Amino acid sequence: MLEEVRKYWNEKIHDEEIAKHPVGTKEFFDELSEYHFEKLNYLPKFVDFSAYGGKKVLEIGCGLGIDLMKFAENGAIVTGVDIAEKSIELARKNFEVRNLKGTFEVMNAEELKFEDNSFDVVFAQGVLQYAPDPAKMVKEAHRVLKNKGVFILTVYNRHSWLNALSKISRVELEHVHAPVYRKFSFKEIRELLKDFSKVELKGERFPVATRLHSGLKANLYNKVFIPAFNLIPKKIISPIGWHIAAKAYK
Repeated sequence: MLEEVRKYWNEKIHDEEIAKHPVGTKEFFDELSEYHFEKLNYLPKFVDFSAYGGKKVLEIGCGLGIDLMKFAENGAIVTGVDIAEKSIELARKNFEVRNLKGTFEVMNAEELKFEDNSFDVVFAQGVLQYAPDPAKMVKEAHRVLKNKGVFILTVYNRHSWLNALSKISRVELEHVHAPVYRKFSFKEIRELLKDFSKVELKGERFPVATRLHSGLKANLYNKVFIPAFNLIPKKIISPIGWHIAAKAYK
C-alpha cells in the first residue's frame, strides 16, 4: 500500500490544474500558494506562522513546501518530509527560488528517522487522511516532539457541509480515488490524539469560490450557495466544517 501511495503522489501535484505557468517556476509556486491560502483562508488565523521564530518545525507530508515556507519566512528552522520524491524535489526548488533555508528528505512519516524530542512543532496539513496507518503517524509525531511541543494538523471531517454538497450535486471530491482516502469524526481524532496532554479541536474550512470547476453547477455554487451559506453564523456551522483543525500539546 505504501508504494501505491508514493506512486499516486509522485504523479499528482495538488491543485496543479489551476496553474498557468510551467511547473517549478517561481510563478508556478506563487499561483499555487495564492490559491492554497485563498481556499484555506482560515489557516493563517489558526496557525500563527510568526510565532515560531527560532523554533524547530517539522512538516510531514510537506508537498511543495507551501505552508512550510510561511514558517521559514518568519525565522523558523524548518524540515519537510514527504513520501513522494517529486514533492521533495519541488519543495527544494520552491525554497531555492525564494532564497529560503530548509531541509527536505524523502521519508515515510510513519517511520520518522529523527531522534526523540527533536522538534518544537510538527505540522501535518491534510495528511492523515491519505496515510495507510494514521495512528502510527500520530505516534511518530508525538515521539519526535519536545516536551510541551505542539502537533498541528488538519483532516477531513466526515460530517461536513462539503460531503453533503458532493452527494447532492454529484460532483466528486478531490483525490477521492487516492489509494488511501478517509474522513474522520471529532471523536475519532480525539482518540488518535489521546497520548497528548491537551487537545484543541475546531471545525474549519467553509465555502470559497471554486477555480477547479466550471459550468452551471460551478456558477450556482459560487453565486448562490456561497452567499447563502455565509449568512449562517460560524458558531452554528463550525461542527460541519470540511476540516477538523487540531492542536495537540505533548
